[in-house]
Amino acid sequence: MLKLFIKRPVLATVISVLIVTLGIIGIISLPVSQYPDIAPPTIQVRASYTGANADVVLKSVVVPLEQQINGVENMDYITSTAGNDGSANITVSFKIGSDPNMAAVNVQNAVARATPLLPQEVTRSGVTVKKKQTSTLLAMSVYSENPAFDQTFLQNYADINIVPVIKRVPGVGDASASGNMDYSMRVWLNAPKMASYGLVPADITAALNEQNIQAAPGQFGEGSDQPFQYVIKYPGTLIDTSQFGEIVIRSDLRGRLLRLRDVARIQLGAYSYLTTTNTNGHPGVSIYVSQVAGSNARDVIRQTLQIMDDAEKSFPKGVHYVVLKNVDNFLSASIEKVIHTLIEAFILVFIVVFLFLQDFRSTLIPAISVPVAIIGTFFFLKLFGFTINLLTLFALILAIGIVVDDAIVVVEAVHAKLDTGYKSGRQASIDALGEISGAIISITLIMAAVFIPVSFIGGSAGLFYKQFGLTLAIAITLSAINALTLSPALCALFLKVEDEAQPKRSFLGRFFVAFNVAFERLTGRYVKAITFFNKKKWIPISMLVIFTISLYFIAKSTPT
Repeated sequence: MLKLFIKRPVLATVISVLIVTLGIIGIISLPVSQYPDIAPPTIQVRASYTGANADVVLKSVVVPLEQQINGVENMDYITSTAGNDGSANITVSFKIGSDPNMAAVNVQNAVARATPLLPQEVTRSGVTVKKKQTSTLLAMSVYSENPAFDQTFLQNYADINIVPVIKRVPGVGDASASGNMDYSMRVWLNAPKMASYGLVPADITAALNEQNIQAAPGQFGEGSDQPFQYVIKYPGTLIDTSQFGEIVIRSDLRGRLLRLRDVARIQLGAYSYLTTTNTNGHPGVSIYVSQVAGSNARDVIRQTLQIMDDAEKSFPKGVHYVVLKNVDNFLSASIEKVIHTLIEAFILVFIVVFLFLQDFRSTLIPAISVPVAIIGTFFFLKLFGFTINLLTLFALILAIGIVVDDAIVVVEAVHAKLDTGYKSGRQASIDALGEISGAIISITLIMAAVFIPVSFIGGSAGLFYKQFGLTLAIAITLSAINALTLSPALCALFLKVEDEAQPKRSFLGRFFVAFNVAFERLTGRYVKAITFFNKKKWIPISMLVIFTISLYFIAKSTPT
């Protein structure tokens, strides 16, 4: 069966071209990240109890929610916090490998069961459930050098004009502006005046709820004998401070009215003043962007920055933005360094093979086989749902030195046949392949048996080992396929009897002669040294003992 690839080299070439083509498709479509996504799925539940302290929030909001959420399918643990600002945050962590979408649905159902147990103010403001993104790709700050634009303006400008556009970028899991400074109507109560009229804050809240509403008043003349029918228009919710000031708090029989402006100062300001942000000494607001698991971090960052550049053209005068954190800077530097190492490793392997085979045609065969195996691996990374990250690239660097072995075994076997008197490279390749095919398969199975079992390790560490081990195993398997198909076909085409030796009078020929002599001398000295230490066994044993004791004292003296 394997002889078919030697007799039909086009078939072997087509197989290799197909592997390379699929690998290129994988390279184009694979997401790029620094490390594999090892964070377990987490769901965040948020609620707000305005005016309550941390103890009240804990007892009336957090405890009922935790009681219902506890025990949802595949849940690992729960962490919760309650703040004196009335905020409640519950983070539900799930086991690694759980479906985050299904986890969000299960938590949402649990929150729905807890809703009747929560205070009315909490249910009115709403309880939010969303998947929590743990990795922040970008951190930016929009700041103003113009005194006319304060942090409240910037917060609302970002929430209206910037954040919604960023959220539409493919791969963005979440985008948010820091702080809680949305425009809000703030009612600052005058305590002495409230006391003089016998009012409490609940009276003000009741008046606001009654008079600041959206209503459906209906129509005039509907279902009557009137010739016209009119729709009643109601102003709806109030929109400015003067309208809020006209809210009636109390009235008496004489027609005297106590309005909100009489007992409070009304201001259009921020919802909360708990946090302030300054950038380069100017008021600003930070925008954080996180990605969806499995998305291409580099593409997300590039598209987001493009959106910011386009948005900056329409910023108000004096408003600018600056990038505070960009994961792509370190990611690009790390990936670039690894790719350089990958290229350097390939060049070094090519040089070493050329030095020992001492024939350019023989060296060309492993040089062709290595890229086929390395590039083809990317397609299978796509099938397994992996990413192009530091671990998979490091595995490919290590794979270069391993996958070249199969091709070298084939070349050396064919050379051995030619040295015994074969006149045809094609026949030498056929006979050599029949002898070494079993050895190549055995080498592949043994190497795969080393790396595949690590993919069964569980936990966060297992995700690292899985991508590293399977990447190596895939590259080794593809190198075996090349060694059984492409390499014998190339040997039959390239290797000839007259190309065995380089002309000794050429510079390259003299260099190889000198190299062989030096290598033989080095080999002879190595054999003598091994023979000497084999006779004097106490010498290596003493050296090992001294080395071990030295390591012990070095480790003991090193501060922890």
